[in-house]
Amino acid sequence: MASLQTARSFLFAPGSEERKLARALESAADAVVADLEDAVAAAEKAGARERTMRLLAETSADPGPLRLVRVNGVGTEWHEADVGAVAASAAEGVVVPKATAAGVRAVGERVDLPLVAIVETARGLREAFEIASHERVAVLLLGAVDLGLELGLGQRQDGQELLFARSSLVVDSAAAGLRGPVDRVWVDVRDLDGLARDCEMGRSLGFRGKALVHPDQIAPTHEAFAPSAGELQRAREIVAAYDRGVGDGRGVVVLDGEMIDAPVVERARGLLSDEKRSVLHAE
Repeated sequence: MASLQTARSFLFAPGSEERKLARALESAADAVVADLEDAVAAAEKAGARERTMRLLAETSADPGPLRLVRVNGVGTEWHEADVGAVAASAAEGVVVPKATAAGVRAVGERVDLPLVAIVETARGLREAFEIASHERVAVLLLGAVDLGLELGLGQRQDGQELLFARSSLVVDSAAAGLRGPVDRVWVDVRDLDGLARDCEMGRSLGFRGKALVHPDQIAPTHEAFAPSAGELQRAREIVAAYDRGVGDGRGVVVLDGEMIDAPVVERARGLLSDEKRSVLHAE
């Protein structure tokens, strides 16, 4: 099983649709987010909450993805009931929409669970370091649709309109001692090639996972966030060359014309650790 420290795929499923949520919980996703917020119409909120808590209870002993719940936002008429229900449920984490520093503090005071904070407003982006520093926050997730709407961003095929927001979350996560954040949802469920390219962009910027809306997106995401065979082979060569150099009393070595020092080796060891985590996920 994945943990919130290693999960790559966060599959969202509407709490109002039991079939879809049950299918998600049976999938190969690292984490499933039962959504009580955007995916549920106002008239269905109470029913979705009851249905989600029941299904989580019924499947709590089953192996499978981490079970998370996205509650309705702080200040909405459904928030208090959502948080109370999740606190008493079999959920393994709470996903906080439109996260702010005050919002995660309010949720953190009521639940003894890790929090996934969705940064999807200008205020949330400005407060991302403070949000990430809260003791219950395990990971930040970029909510690009709402953020883009608030900021008036124009969509680009290369995703460059999100470069500042993406880089900010990576920096703030690292500064707060968190794992790399989770990247935006790829909304076109039929465009798996586009998903793979977007994952590659996110990974190159420091993201370590992806928010998903369909089970078909799981495999490409896991592949994109796992080290390639070539990367792993090079990492092994770097570590071996450096260890030989240290044994000879050198702190820097040259491998195929490339200078290898401690930061390069640390990155290589990180890739090898990623490989081990991928194997554990597969098992």
